[in-house]
Amino acid sequence: GFASIDLATLGLLAGMMAVVAGAEETGALDHLAVRAARACGGRPGRLVVMVAGATAVLSAFLDNLTAILLVAPIAISVAVASGMRPQPLLLVAVLACNVGGTATLIGDPPNIIIGAHTGLSFGAFAAALAPVSLLALVVGVGGTALLHRRALRPSPHATEALASLEPARPLATDARLWLPLGVLAATLVAFFVHHLLHLEPATVALAGGTAMLLVTPRRDAERALRALDWPTLVFFAALFAMVGALEDVGVLARVADALVAATGGDRTAELVVTIWGSALASGIVDNIPFTTAMLPVVDRIATDDASWWALALGACLGGNLTPVAAAANVAVLGIAARAGHPIRALEFVRWGVPCTLITLLLATAWVLLVLG
Repeated sequence: GFASIDLATLGLLAGMMAVVAGAEETGALDHLAVRAARACGGRPGRLVVMVAGATAVLSAFLDNLTAILLVAPIAISVAVASGMRPQPLLLVAVLACNVGGTATLIGDPPNIIIGAHTGLSFGAFAAALAPVSLLALVVGVGGTALLHRRALRPSPHATEALASLEPARPLATDARLWLPLGVLAATLVAFFVHHLLHLEPATVALAGGTAMLLVTPRRDAERALRALDWPTLVFFAALFAMVGALEDVGVLARVADALVAATGGDRTAELVVTIWGSALASGIVDNIPFTTAMLPVVDRIATDDASWWALALGACLGGNLTPVAAAANVAVLGIAARAGHPIRALEFVRWGVPCTLITLLLATAWVLLVLG
């Protein structure tokens, strides 16, 4: 019923959607992306690092769906202008998106769900997950670049072609630029210190979203409200209600009991099964509904925060496994197809499976040796 709906998660999502939409209206994010692309000069190594770095940072501090929607069109334009196949750059962006989003409370929906449920702070997420996310990003991007090294050869005229790239939006001026960017910066700072201020993450996000709507012109505010992903918010609400029903009839208790029985109650085995089981399940059913369903299960088996970090790492890193494992994957496949550079499902899986295995090995070692 209604009592099962986690309003904190919905508030955090809605608030961040409004903040990001307002920042996008300034055109600053588009201009930064184009300038970075021009600075690469068509050099494949710089290009891969730029795409991976920009996507990971945007994903960590905004959200991964917004990050991929911003970066993917630029990556395609840069690759085409450089005479390269866009698909490898898009796969780099997907990897950076899912791994970068793992690093913070607000980067990936599974982390938002876990944070709202447990009360773990923004700083706690960053301290526990950011180091292993950075390591996974370096290893995964390096492996992807090596795998597609032949496709990442630029044309001789790449520098001239990149010089003709233009941002998708004009850059706002004066207060229309600095006020929204100021709200974005203040919101991100507030996330870092919300524990000291005794504020919930949802409160910070909703305050930021409200401030963004107040400082933007009416037309931009209306566009920002329309940009809120209402179907996703309704989907989350319905999902929480469904999971609440499963919990009430005892289904999730049986899952928890089966997990404990399978591992013999051994804590190390429980952490390993949580990480790898979460990754596999997320690759099949999408990490958002899986994480929501696992909350009461982990509640029953968790003895400390390591169980929650295991769930977060498994669900987020498992997003690279298949084309449907994360919302960002579905978005980038649609963008690539519309641009005339489709990524085949088999091509995605052939890349995604080894990437996921390598990053999960790193995550498992991190949880057992550092967080456990």
